Amino acid sequence: EPRCRQQLRHLQDSAGIAARLPPRLEGRWVSTGCEVRPGPEFLTRSYLFYTNRLFKALQFYYWDPSCRDPSYSLVIKGKLRLRQASWITRGATEADYHLHKVGIVFHSPVAMREVASRINQTSGEGCRGFLPAGRSWAPGALHEVLSAKTERDCTAALGFAMHELSLVRVERHFQPLLQPQQSGSRLVEELYLGDIHTDWGERLHYRPTGYQRPLQSALHHVHPCPACGIISRADEHHPPILPARAALPMQLSGSWVSTHCEVRPAVLFLTRYFTFHGNNHTWEGHYYHYSDPLCRQPTFTIYASGHYSQGIPSSKVRGGTELAFKVTQARVTPMDQVTVVMLNSSEPGSCGLAGSWSAGVEQDITPTNGCLALGIKLPHTEYELFKTEQDTQQRSLLYIGERPTDGSSPDSPDKRPTSYQAPLIQCAAASEEFSSYISLKYVGRKDANGIEALKPLPVALLLFIALLFLRWD
Repeated sequence: EPRCRQQLRHLQDSAGIAARLPPRLEGRWVSTGCEVRPGPEFLTRSYLFYTNRLFKALQFYYWDPSCRDPSYSLVIKGKLRLRQASWITRGATEADYHLHKVGIVFHSPVAMREVASRINQTSGEGCRGFLPAGRSWAPGALHEVLSAKTERDCTAALGFAMHELSLVRVERHFQPLLQPQQSGSRLVEELYLGDIHTDWGERLHYRPTGYQRPLQSALHHVHPCPACGIISRADEHHPPILPARAALPMQLSGSWVSTHCEVRPAVLFLTRYFTFHGNNHTWEGHYYHYSDPLCRQPTFTIYASGHYSQGIPSSKVRGGTELAFKVTQARVTPMDQVTVVMLNSSEPGSCGLAGSWSAGVEQDITPTNGCLALGIKLPHTEYELFKTEQDTQQRSLLYIGERPTDGSSPDSPDKRPTSYQAPLIQCAAASEEFSSYISLKYVGRKDANGIEALKPLPVALLLFIALLFLRWD
């Protein structure tokens, strides 16, 4: 539990993150692992930006969620012009891009047949004969699917758009060196590009307001990163094949917390903290919302709890587990005046006790069946996609399904996500769980600034509580 609180505090201090405006993009940026996009699509990316504003982006697509079995690669060439700071997504820069050409290389006859039939079926006149019927697969052949010169564009059938380039943010921070004999730290640069719409039909004209999983600088990335070197050395004819990783059983029990300030479309900045009790399938979650991209200015906090179903392997997203989550209780704490005013002016009976909200004071919204102003309905079931993984430092990560981009909730099985949000990191194992629901482990005490500090309980009292537990079992 202390580790969880420590991690939340570390996020609050923004962990020494700096973001330049406008960002510097020159150089190569690569995926740090296999990425999952809504669909699902499995891919890795390697983007190269030149000093003259030209770019060459490589996207490698795979049949499998480990990115070991490539299907095709895209080579995307164009020009990017950074514009002003975004007034919608704080901390981001808006950009205009222009595509010069897009080529595709197929890595198997099956991939070629599948993509060619998609293009022939769904594209306009100019693309119908994209690949002549008799054309056989040739390894390494590059086929043009978009050309600004000839005004031919056959990319729609691939669900391809580069709108991710219209929203850009670069963050820099320092990673402490892990080896005991080394002191100091290493620069890490991350490139956040616009998010991909969760609805395939919308993604071709969606203008991003959130981000997807960041790319990292090929020179300045987190170590160790086995995938980084493999992806930065790859090209369209030699797609990266990532190292095999052991599939882990789904281990949900314990506590999990955000690794950085997260951005959601429609501009919500938040950090998340969950505890899952495997013994009785109950869960509790804290969602801390902020008004800024470093999660320093809190706006409101939601505490929610309920129970969850036994997981079953996902039929749609290999490697994922399908769960249903029931939310039965929720409490809200407004943290700034704007939220207080909004909640106090909400329709009586729609969000807690009308007119009684004040900053820093938690209120139960279960009796009013949620809070209309914040879009919370109770009781409520969400159909979820989860997966657990270990990172290169053997820490456990939890991926929870990406929220629908339109702000709705995955409240029916057909709205179940097919991609994931940023991972949470495990901060307490199942054995440490009881501390979450006996919140006696700490007594709140205000420090000089009136902020509640955490004070450990006397050891004798902890021993007494432990003995009580032994007796109950």
